[in-house]
Amino acid sequence: MIIRKRPKPLVLQKYEAIAPRLRRNFPRLQEIQYESAKYLKGYKGELKVDYYLSLLADKHTILQDVCLPIGGQSVQIDNLILSPQAIYLIEVKNYSGKIIFDTVLNQFIRDDGKIQTGFNHPITQVEIQQIKLQNWLQERGLPSIPIYHFIAISDPATILEVVGDKEAIAKVVVRGESTPMKLMNHEKSLSSNTPVQHQKIGYTILRECREFDIDIMTKHSIKGSDLLPGVQCPACGWLGMERTHSNWQCNKCHHKSPTAHKKTLEDYLLLVNPWITNSECMRFLNFKSKNIATRLMKNAGLKYDEKHRRWYKK
Repeated sequence: MIIRKRPKPLVLQKYEAIAPRLRRNFPRLQEIQYESAKYLKGYKGELKVDYYLSLLADKHTILQDVCLPIGGQSVQIDNLILSPQAIYLIEVKNYSGKIIFDTVLNQFIRDDGKIQTGFNHPITQVEIQQIKLQNWLQERGLPSIPIYHFIAISDPATILEVVGDKEAIAKVVVRGESTPMKLMNHEKSLSSNTPVQHQKIGYTILRECREFDIDIMTKHSIKGSDLLPGVQCPACGWLGMERTHSNWQCNKCHHKSPTAHKKTLEDYLLLVNPWITNSECMRFLNFKSKNIATRLMKNAGLKYDEKHRRWYKK
């Protein structure tokens, strides 16, 4: 059973919201666009592997995109699969070109045909996740259960190369479409283990799951004043739709939409504050009627806090 389905990452939502709201000569725009593309590519790779891992849902407990608090830090896991015998961490990587696992120097390299670039080693990364999860389970007095890990390569066109111990890499690195079979074959060697209530452990993990988040405004030194206001056209992406009667109209492509303001309010709540006032609504959506601001925020499903005189998501 899949008890936690993968949401669109909150960090990716923020990057997609912020990029159109920065002027073209913003000094860190290229850096932000790169980060946005990186998160989007990773998300698409995870969705590909999700399709194959869903084949295990009948006999396993599956949680996608797990983020658990551990002390003042957290552990983030792409896929966590529980069986009566074990827990499996599936870390997904979506690289184009060629990737090189070097077991001699313990390094990981991507070769795109033009340049070789070093990255954090995915096996080391998932090994650290495994240790953190073991500590998390022990702190909560949950049953001792073996934890194993695999690296799933989501793009079938990616070329894998190994420098050094090929057998060691083959044990944990697998093509995305082969991951379910790899896991089931591993399960056969554990059939003599005493089974545990994997669903109970899964729901305990689910209760403490949170969405992984980064303050990208602070990370990229972006001020609220750097964000361009205006309602974004859902058809062409232009900022600055005009309010006309009960509609928003784009002066660039002439598209009309009665609900275009909802995405703009979501952008504000994602990027600036988790709340918004009537005056900020008027400024950010670029109109001058307090009554319309109230109506639009109600229409967007926001809840009014009378004490602080501002609006929140319900």
